[in-house]
Amino acid sequence: MLWLAVFLSIGSLSAAEATWLTDYKAAQKKATAEHKPILMDFTGSDWCGWCIRLDKEVFSQPEFVDYAQKNLVLLKVDFPRNKEQTEAEKIQNQELAGKFGIQGYPTIILIDSHAKQLGEMGYEKGGAAKWVASLEKIMPKK
Repeated sequence: MLWLAVFLSIGSLSAAEATWLTDYKAAQKKATAEHKPILMDFTGSDWCGWCIRLDKEVFSQPEFVDYAQKNLVLLKVDFPRNKEQTEAEKIQNQELAGKFGIQGYPTIILIDSHAKQLGEMGYEKGGAAKWVASLEKIMPKK
């Protein structure tokens, strides 16, 4: 019986994590198939203090995870200093940063599956519920 409780608690922990893609073309394909916009997180995940704070206060919280699973395709466009990336991912991320005019991190860009920009956000104080409420203001109406 103990193993069942441990298994269920592990399952509920992993369920609280959002699934972030790193391949732009895969994100576009999924967004088209699921009729959802793409939320692109331009981040320096291992060195940018505001990015780390946004991950901790918003992206890892159940309010955001639940919302994202129902409404978004998530794409992490990372510019790490100490994490390995493929050359293709580095090139893709540089191209995306240029295309969307990224000047700093974190920058959150919401696009449709055809790469039309719907809105832009950044770190916002107040936690996941407040951040999702701000995101709702730029989400396409269904």
